[in-house]
Amino acid sequence: MADPDTRYTRDHEWIRLDGDIATVGITDHAQEALGDVVFIELPELERMVEASEACAVVESVKAASDIYAPLAGKVVETNPAIVDEPALVNSDAMGEGWFFRLEIDDTEAFNALMDEAAYTEFLETL
Repeated sequence: MADPDTRYTRDHEWIRLDGDIATVGITDHAQEALGDVVFIELPELERMVEASEACAVVESVKAASDIYAPLAGKVVETNPAIVDEPALVNSDAMGEGWFFRLEIDDTEAFNALMDEAAYTEFLETL
C-alpha cells in the first residue's frame, strides 16, 4: 500500500514527512541502478539547503552520484550507520538506509512532490 507520508523526486530521492521533520534517502530504483554502494558522504549538521541542491554523495562500484535535497530546510540529523556500512543503502534503501533529516519550513512544498503512483508512472517513462 502506498505511504501517504512519502514523496519522490525525479532524481530518485524519497522523502518521508513526520511533522516538520523530513527523512531523505534514495529509492530502490536508484540503489539498483547504482549497484553495490561503497562510500557515502553526508551533509554537515545545521547546514541550510535549498530544494534541488546537491548536499550528499553516494559512490558505488559503477558511479558516483549527487544526492539532492528534495525540499529546502536545515539538516538536523544524518545517518552514521550508512557511512560505516554503505551496503545498508542496497539492503534497505527505503528504511535503515536513509541519508539525512531536514527540518523544513514549507510542508506544502512536500505535497507538490510525486506520490508513489506518480513516481511509478515516471519510472515507466525512463
